[in-house]
Amino acid sequence: MKKLVLSVLGTDRPGIVAAVSRVLFEHGCNIEDVNQTILQTEFAGVFVASVPADLDAETLQGHLQKSVQHMGVQVLVKDLEAHSHLATPPSEPFVVTTVGPDRLGLVAGITEVMARFGVNITSLKAVFRGGDLPHHNIMIYEVSIPLETDQIAFRHALRQRADELGLDLSLQHRDVFQASQRI
Repeated sequence: MKKLVLSVLGTDRPGIVAAVSRVLFEHGCNIEDVNQTILQTEFAGVFVASVPADLDAETLQGHLQKSVQHMGVQVLVKDLEAHSHLATPPSEPFVVTTVGPDRLGLVAGITEVMARFGVNITSLKAVFRGGDLPHHNIMIYEVSIPLETDQIAFRHALRQRADELGLDLSLQHRDVFQASQRI
């Protein structure tokens, strides 16, 4: 079996995941990974599915789009590229949290520092709801920091950028973050 990636976007409503998963089931596809969220009023979902060898991306996209078109949802299907030739460096999982007043450039400012140090963002949740009410504006980045990264220089650069942006910043190993959330 080969793998396809499906992106599903549209105004949120009940039944989107049911419609997509039904079509995948009917065509012999197995959902291997899915990440779905609601951003304000918009549904956003990404699925990775193994599919029969004779089912191509274009055909599956047509079946999916027909199934969800009445919902006002758009579907994009593409082959999952095998990147075995791209070796990822050994890394450690961390969680970066920022809290502060909403303003332009917050995500760009923090992610620029991460990119400069080769830090990969594996998940990002940013919610801006409170204008100048800092506790209503939070960004949570789950990241992979390569072992060869100068941790002291990275922490310093990240804290400096957070200060420039008026943000409180926390950087914790994911295990410590998860343990502290259970307490």
